[in-house]
Amino acid sequence: MMTSDGGAVTIERMAALDSKSAEMQLTGFLDKFTPEIAASAKSILAAMRARLPGAVQLVYDNYNALAIGFGPSRRASEAVFSIAVYPRWVSLFFLQGARLADPAELLKGSGSVAKHIVLASADDLDKPEVLDLMHRAMRAVEIPIDPNAQGELVIQSVSAKQRPRRPALKD
Repeated sequence: MMTSDGGAVTIERMAALDSKSAEMQLTGFLDKFTPEIAASAKSILAAMRARLPGAVQLVYDNYNALAIGFGPSRRASEAVFSIAVYPRWVSLFFLQGARLADPAELLKGSGSVAKHIVLASADDLDKPEVLDLMHRAMRAVEIPIDPNAQGELVIQSVSAKQRPRRPALKD
């Protein structure tokens, strides 16, 4: 197959086009939120990408939130963390958090598997107690994220019906 500029479409070029398309879609999903929440989410996402090179990022634009999972493969069950963007905050989910020792008692949630931390900013990811939890989570997984892997951004699903991404205006 040839492109309009006469270049051959290689697997690498197709992957680059898919990646660019996925990034554009993700930007569009984030732009549905208020500028403050979108900026916070983008900086948290950048920090997570820097911290987890090689991670496959799975994007779910769900009914309740925009979620971006980080794991070693396209299998959602192998994801270690996710960022969930809500109209008023961004949370870092530890997808096996219920099993983690949490000496600082940061983890919230009543689930039997995942727990989360509400992040005020990307700087929260550098707090020693958050770093400790992240290291514990990474040591607890069966299949680690390979920092030398290619990594990729994959749009997994987009819900047709969604809650508003911006808080309702108060009268």
